Amino acid sequence: MQKVLSLEINIFLMMAIGFILRKTKVLEKSAERAITDLVMFVVLPCNIFTSFLGESVSGHAADLAVITLVSIGIQLLSLVYGKLAFPKQSADRRCNLSYAMICSNAGFLGNPIAESLYGSMGLTLNSVFLIPQRIMMWSEGLAMYSGVSDKKATVRKVLTHPCVVACYLGLIFMGFRLTLPELLLSPVQSIGRCNTPLTMMMIGMVLSEIDLKHLVDKTIAHFTLHRLVLMPLLVYLVCRLLGVSDIVTGVSTMMAAMPAGATTTMLAAKYDRDPQFATRLVVFTTLCSVPAIFVWSLILM
Repeated sequence: MQKVLSLEINIFLMMAIGFILRKTKVLEKSAERAITDLVMFVVLPCNIFTSFLGESVSGHAADLAVITLVSIGIQLLSLVYGKLAFPKQSADRRCNLSYAMICSNAGFLGNPIAESLYGSMGLTLNSVFLIPQRIMMWSEGLAMYSGVSDKKATVRKVLTHPCVVACYLGLIFMGFRLTLPELLLSPVQSIGRCNTPLTMMMIGMVLSEIDLKHLVDKTIAHFTLHRLVLMPLLVYLVCRLLGVSDIVTGVSTMMAAMPAGATTTMLAAKYDRDPQFATRLVVFTTLCSVPAIFVWSLILM
């Protein structure tokens, strides 16, 4: 309880810093994109890679295999779930809702949460958990918006994404019990530790730009219930029924309870599929994820 409460307070304070910096215009709009790119292409890969160091693959091979299967199952469920849960919405809204169901913020927000609750092994498991989601978001997810799916481009994007490359390298180092020389390891670890504060400040910056008076409607509230409550509850019950280990159950359930991914807004804007609705969807689920994470943490810990 104390650990979870401390985590939530830290998250809130770091988000508040980003909110204030953007609201007072200390940081301009362009800083959001710069920080996002910095985290996705430098900080997060360092964070993922170092999470594998010091772990023994022999002791966690079963958990790594199970969480991969769980993640694939969640993606298939989310794909069907998203298409069936909102049949009466307009085509553009249904596109955003379906994509946001398969593409949560399990990477940008989920990694620091998994690491805070379950340590380096939690981050390792979540890094593997994210691979099926990245494949889905760049294949079926992209096709939802564009109407086409370039299989070669999808494979290339997945195989060369810095976060996925960090997983490859991390698994190799973990499997062969390798380590980096201290001269290289120290800066990589230091950069990786910036992941949580930069991520939370970035979310705070995004929240500062939203007019809260027109943030939520019935559809967004309905989606939030599915995304943060019903989906993780289903994952939790199935994992318990199948006797999945506590740490895999915890990471899988927590990642199923993450808010809509920020790429929902990016793709909606690119393909002109109601980007205003997509932005409100991302922001409201992100706001609601703070108390949701707290409650799920109490259930799982």
